[in-house]
Amino acid sequence: MNVGRRPSVLVVGAGLGGLAAAIELVRHGHRAVTILEKAADLGGVWRDNTYPGAACDAPSDLYSFSFAPNPAWSRRFAEQAEILDYVHDVARRYGVLDRIRFGHEVVSADFDADRAQWVVSTAGGETFTADVFVPAVGQLSRPQLPNLPGRTSFGGPAFHSAEWDHSVDLTGRRVAVVGTGASAIQIVPAIQPRVGHLTVFQRSAPWIVTKLERAYLPARVPFPAPVQRVERALWWAFYELISTGLEGSGAVTRVLTKWANWHRAKQVTDPDLLARVTPDYQAGCKRGLLASNYYPTLLQDNVEVATDDIVEITPTAVVTADGRRHEVDVIVYCTGFRTHEFLAPMRIRGVGGKDLHETWTGGARAYLGLTVPHFPNLFMVYGPNTNVGAGSIIYMHEQQARYLRLAVDRLAANGGGHFDVREDAAERFDAEIQRRLEHTVWTKCASWYREANGRVTANWPGTMREYGKRTRRFDAENYDWTPAPAG
Repeated sequence: MNVGRRPSVLVVGAGLGGLAAAIELVRHGHRAVTILEKAADLGGVWRDNTYPGAACDAPSDLYSFSFAPNPAWSRRFAEQAEILDYVHDVARRYGVLDRIRFGHEVVSADFDADRAQWVVSTAGGETFTADVFVPAVGQLSRPQLPNLPGRTSFGGPAFHSAEWDHSVDLTGRRVAVVGTGASAIQIVPAIQPRVGHLTVFQRSAPWIVTKLERAYLPARVPFPAPVQRVERALWWAFYELISTGLEGSGAVTRVLTKWANWHRAKQVTDPDLLARVTPDYQAGCKRGLLASNYYPTLLQDNVEVATDDIVEITPTAVVTADGRRHEVDVIVYCTGFRTHEFLAPMRIRGVGGKDLHETWTGGARAYLGLTVPHFPNLFMVYGPNTNVGAGSIIYMHEQQARYLRLAVDRLAANGGGHFDVREDAAERFDAEIQRRLEHTVWTKCASWYREANGRVTANWPGTMREYGKRTRRFDAENYDWTPAPAG
């Protein structure tokens, strides 16, 4: 590549992370940007998760791009359809919609050292080349179904919450909801009024605090920009404070624990149910949840909470360890995602054919959550250790997108070539992050944040502000740069 020619960039995934990367590049003059998306529409998790009650659990003014505030949010915690509309609008306004190639599922990416380019292949047999490769497929994009004996023998409709079957009418049906995580606590209140009977199968009780929906300013169209900025800043500060509790601040943790305990005791008036929905692990160790209608729903006459382990699924029932057969017509699995399989099922090979997933044996890791030694010009969005325990993941996406853009700026100035993060820099960073994570609440229990060996691969151990500072410039001194091949 010659001086003056902009590097070509290939982004995989048209969710919020992929769009953040593409928009940042286009806004700064990089036009050779292509997005490959396996689905027929953009939006990522907000395209896929259409279950009843689907909504964001971060305030809308914070869960939005800083450069594209939405003055017309209808509620503090926006619902799925409204968020998807917002994502579509942003993609159109910032000129990236026509850069998306829908229906292109990437199966492999190989670095060609002779050409200093990535060669990317799709399931349809097409091949794309690019100077810079940006996987932005997220951590919560591949549904996980439980490995239960007899699961596939069930005779009625059964589906994951992220693959909701809208053709199934739940009216008057006996429905099982397996799991009590972020999706379940929205689904349960939404479907309870119309089902015949609802059984909630709980493996571990979640920590839940009040969802401050009622304090929201109603019917604000348009919402004055200064007021919106103030609300965004207040929520930012609130979540940054919570982050200090997750990092080990005892005072903040105690306040959050008392808040959750007060909320639960106030809403759950049945002593037996109260005992069953009280968590037996430290607050914050698993994802904390916001809901004001979940506990009251569990008290309804047509709802039962089952806390014994599921041992088998039969054609007509869910069987638990206490020997009970829970006869059901429909099963909804709210059992999370395959969060430990970063960038799967893509096969990614770097210098000398080095396989990324083999490199990650024992747990994924990346410098700043973005780059990996021996995989030049590969910059991930929402990579290892960039999830936030409290706050807005969109903020993290924006910081990663800026870092990527700064790297591409440097490549353009250098006339091409490739940057490969140095092993010593990557190892120092990983050692620091894992050392800090040892003192966080996330090491206190098993969760999707951790590998089976105990390594925390999902979460960032600091505040959003710290991550922003550490990615504010492209630190070329931590990279080896190889000039573009002659000719």
